Amino acid sequence: MTDRREFLKGTMWLGAMAALSGKASAAVKLADSGTMSGFAAPAIKEVRIGVAGLGMRGPSAVHRLASIPGVKVAALCDLLPERVEAQNAWLKANGYGAAVPYVGAEAYKAMCESDLDLIYIVTPWKLHTPIALYAMEHGKHAAIEVPSAMYLDECWALVETSERTRRHCMQLENCCYGEIEMLSLNLARNGKFGEIVHAEGAYIHDLRELNYLDPQKGGYQGYWRLKWNTEHYGNPYATHGLVPVMQAMNVNRGDRFDYLTCVSSDQFGMDAYAKVKFGEGSWQAKLHPKCGDMSTTVIKTVNGKTIMVQHDVTSARPYSRINLVSGTQGILKGIGRDYDFQIALAEAPGEGAHAWLDKEAANRLADEYQHPLWKVAGEIAQKVGGHGGMDFLMDLRLCYCLQNGLPLDMDVYDLAASCAVAELSERSALHRGDSQDVPDFTRGGWKTAKPLGIETIDQAMIDRLTNVKKDESQLNV
Repeated sequence: MTDRREFLKGTMWLGAMAALSGKASAAVKLADSGTMSGFAAPAIKEVRIGVAGLGMRGPSAVHRLASIPGVKVAALCDLLPERVEAQNAWLKANGYGAAVPYVGAEAYKAMCESDLDLIYIVTPWKLHTPIALYAMEHGKHAAIEVPSAMYLDECWALVETSERTRRHCMQLENCCYGEIEMLSLNLARNGKFGEIVHAEGAYIHDLRELNYLDPQKGGYQGYWRLKWNTEHYGNPYATHGLVPVMQAMNVNRGDRFDYLTCVSSDQFGMDAYAKVKFGEGSWQAKLHPKCGDMSTTVIKTVNGKTIMVQHDVTSARPYSRINLVSGTQGILKGIGRDYDFQIALAEAPGEGAHAWLDKEAANRLADEYQHPLWKVAGEIAQKVGGHGGMDFLMDLRLCYCLQNGLPLDMDVYDLAASCAVAELSERSALHRGDSQDVPDFTRGGWKTAKPLGIETIDQAMIDRLTNVKKDESQLNV
């Protein structure tokens, strides 16, 4: 903890030192500060992107980003030269031109110091914050895979650096762009649920095979995710289920998290899997990861609303993000990964909703309130792929906002509030569910920040997407 905090403190001086040495972007305002809610950076006609991390998720990100009009994948960075070479070969083969290669453990620094607009970070968790801080200190916007920070001090460092440098720091929470999540947001904005009082989200996904998979055969580099599960407790991966319902409930935009409590089961699933797959005498069976099978966190907001978020990646059960939004007039529950949902609505104010709508009625309502982004770009997104198309829509909106000088859909405060759950849930679960206060990363800004609207892209962008091709490399797990 001390070493990490000392590192993070040290990064605050990087911008000043770079400015003195002439390496910092002229656009960086080192002395500037203030809320990033609603912040819009100057428009960028062609967004030059450097991608850091080309392992499990990086290649599909390169392919999606390269296909977006007005975007140039200009730099590629990884520990392993063969990964950079493979993606450069793909770029050249598909007519996009090679990117500048950066190879090595600290090669991201040189990439961040080069002529780029955005650093897109797709590395193991522990590298997310250091790379993002270095990027912003050198005048680059940062887009970070989930979870973007693992500790409270990392959350604060990202908030303060984003505010001071006036650079976007966005968490790449693709589930906010799922078709059901966006339908839920649109229904909420149109008052179909009445006043929302409770929500539920989750990441329930059996990852045992992937955790133990040899890195040489496609597993996590250096078994980094397995190591995290071995050392930590609580919920390290809350954002997939949490951030979409945060948007529907206007968290950080009229409300904020107040406190949370967490309980976790003991760990059974990893041990059982390892004994069967590798034998009782194997190192895998002797590892005994610490992270419990099921972690349940309940969050209370200052306006009296509640959210339940769960994490289970070690049980034999189907994938689910739950995605439940409940209000005084109705409820939506998105059951699993696909377009599978239930809706119940009160017939009139003050009346109950005692039965789910039948499938035909639910589909009619979903068609009527389909989110405009899915309406105009959903077919293209599904063609490209990436978790059913939501990955592509996330990248498309990010690049569209940068090109047009618009506020992003998710800001650094959303990142910090959702990522704070990792450390706070661990603290709570280790102390019999003691409640933990959630910091106000907005420092009062939530009281005046405007809720996220029903945002989309314009027809000009759609017209330029007509030649986008299906990419078989996109992830759908």
